[in-house]
Amino acid sequence: MSMATATNPQIATLLDEIQSSNGRRDPRGDKQTGANAFLPAKMDVDSTTKILIIDDEPINVKVCQKYLNELGYKRCIGLTDATRAISQIAEEQPDLVILDVMMPVVSGVDILRQIRLKPELCHIPILILTASTDRSTKLCVLELGASDFLTKPIDPSELAPRVRNVLTVKQHQDNLKNYADTLEAAVQQRTLELEASRQDVIFCLARAVEYRDDVTGRHVERVGQYAGIIGRALGMEEARVRMLEQAAQLHDVGKVGISDEVLLKPGKLSPEEFEQMQRHTLFGKRIVERMGDHEWAKLRQHVLIGSRILDVPRSPLLAMAARIALTHHERWDGTGYPLGLAGEDIPLEGRITAVADVFDALSSRRPYKPPYPVDKCFEIITVESGSHFDPDIVAAFISQRELIVQTQIDLADQA
Repeated sequence: MSMATATNPQIATLLDEIQSSNGRRDPRGDKQTGANAFLPAKMDVDSTTKILIIDDEPINVKVCQKYLNELGYKRCIGLTDATRAISQIAEEQPDLVILDVMMPVVSGVDILRQIRLKPELCHIPILILTASTDRSTKLCVLELGASDFLTKPIDPSELAPRVRNVLTVKQHQDNLKNYADTLEAAVQQRTLELEASRQDVIFCLARAVEYRDDVTGRHVERVGQYAGIIGRALGMEEARVRMLEQAAQLHDVGKVGISDEVLLKPGKLSPEEFEQMQRHTLFGKRIVERMGDHEWAKLRQHVLIGSRILDVPRSPLLAMAARIALTHHERWDGTGYPLGLAGEDIPLEGRITAVADVFDALSSRRPYKPPYPVDKCFEIITVESGSHFDPDIVAAFISQRELIVQTQIDLADQA
């Protein structure tokens, strides 16, 4: 009998013992024996980490799940149907995807490409599982954003650090995103607070001026709301509409420069008094927008009032308010004041506020007139389309009649 034949039973017995010892501890110490000797000592891992394993071979999925479980990752989901990969990833939102490359019907490369094209999934790290050593395949998946590689069959000692490293990077990215989100939320909150403060100041200024000839001060509120309604009907962006609602409230801020004798006169104004009243448009622009003395001298030599009440030249809101204050008495046919602008040379916000202001003046009590009925007010606005007012703005205003009337009711003057 040969030596090989004599020793075969001994070799077989030894192999059986090795196989049966998998996962057991060495009685002489705490050292692992068998296949588990390849696994590193158990690391501190987050047991809530969710890992999705995609492989068309069920045995490969089970082996990977077993190794990950032994490492402490308890939420390991297996998927063998590659056609369901994207929907499963979207549903589970895993912390990590372990993805086989070579699969029938849908390859891992195709799945990776789709993941990286979807904003809601592209942040998920992908660990590529492949038996291929083809350089072009590796370059391809790297170009598509693969996080790392694992070769098949899986080496447990390699699996642990690669999974750990990929998840560590993701955790840092998540922390940065959370910090950015928190910072953005804080900035937004501060912005909202500043915006609210600015709105309060603007409204207080507008109402303080309006109290001079309107005992309720609600005229400015209504004009702002009417202007916003028109802006929306014209298709303006909501941010610009909100700005318009605020800026339109400052349309008559220049009244601060008009004497009470003229502003509160119940009868018809004389030509000299009307000329003085017209100046409130220039005063208003001067109040909310700082201009050089030379520019004002060219525009109106008599502009001297309210030069520095609001000195915020970089504010888009106050820049709009200045345009409105200056041009809300211009007329579509060019017969308005103070500049005699016509048609689209009049800024859009000025044309909008003109309709809102006149409608409210018609429908409200004034020292020189009682309020007109609503139908009469709409009729006058319609008749003046094409002469006093921009026809498109009048059409937008008329189309919102129900909302205009409701706003008039909600913001009615209090006795």
